[in-house]
Amino acid sequence: MRRNLCGGILAFALLAGLAETSVAQQTLTPIFKAPFRAFNSHEFGASVSDPEGFGVAVEGFYRYGSGPYDLSARVGFADATGPGSAILLGGDFRTQVVRYSESFPLDGALTLGLGGILGADVDDTFFLPIGISLGRTFNLEGSNTVFVPYVHPILGPTFGSNDNDVLFALGLGVDIKFSESWAVRASGGLGDIEGVGISLAYLR
Repeated sequence: MRRNLCGGILAFALLAGLAETSVAQQTLTPIFKAPFRAFNSHEFGASVSDPEGFGVAVEGFYRYGSGPYDLSARVGFADATGPGSAILLGGDFRTQVVRYSESFPLDGALTLGLGGILGADVDDTFFLPIGISLGRTFNLEGSNTVFVPYVHPILGPTFGSNDNDVLFALGLGVDIKFSESWAVRASGGLGDIEGVGISLAYLR
């Protein structure tokens, strides 16, 4: 138990040290993904983050899963403290491709996304991230709490009304499932866009 708990604490400490440098998922906000889903059939919740160029972004999300696959949709709003206000839209696909075993100590998933930032006050920008999420589950003995620290490198082109580019990021995160119904997630990283994000999810 001590090793499992220390693993979760170490993940939190690492995330806190990197909170000032992060990159985005499909809506160009710093919300990354663990290598497997925490819910049985679906989940919904909200995320708060501070993507580069804006003050605060708030998003709602819904994710549905079946077998090794799951799909999500996100919609939100970024405030006007940067270049202007914007609407955030996106969706993604995740499938587990590697399972923890004696020969490989991590779970792994392929992630594919599509989304962007739209608004009258900003240049419309779209992002097509492709990534691999790798992580490990740590159970807190004597409770229902589960820690999942992970790394999530992504690579993908951006395109839009102003500029085209290819972004790379190494996402770092930890998912904490407190019960069968609730989970908290935090993520940060190294890459082309700065920020940090926190999510609360209700699991079904």
